[in-house]
Amino acid sequence: MSQIDVNNLLSQMRQLSLQTKPAEQSFTAAAPGQTDFASLLKKSISSVADAQTDAGMQAASFERGDEGADLGRTMVAINKADLSLNTLTQVRNKLVDAYNNIMNMPV
Repeated sequence: MSQIDVNNLLSQMRQLSLQTKPAEQSFTAAAPGQTDFASLLKKSISSVADAQTDAGMQAASFERGDEGADLGRTMVAINKADLSLNTLTQVRNKLVDAYNNIMNMPV
């Protein structure tokens, strides 16, 4: 794995961490300039799908023995896709738990 790939991965992780920082905001309707939860969730799901597609394409390219197919980049893409899918699954589980807790509250 080259140094460029590690730096790119670190910068992506920093960007994602900055996107999750504004959690101190109150639960009000999203202002026109802000993204709401539904659009953020859609964006996250499409990002996971893109990572899965990219990892699949890189793995297929490596299996075919295409020029420029690198084992290191392929493994990083596969692990990144796996991590993003696991994270999305955990978020889904937390959302389902929160929904169940709200639905079981006495009125």
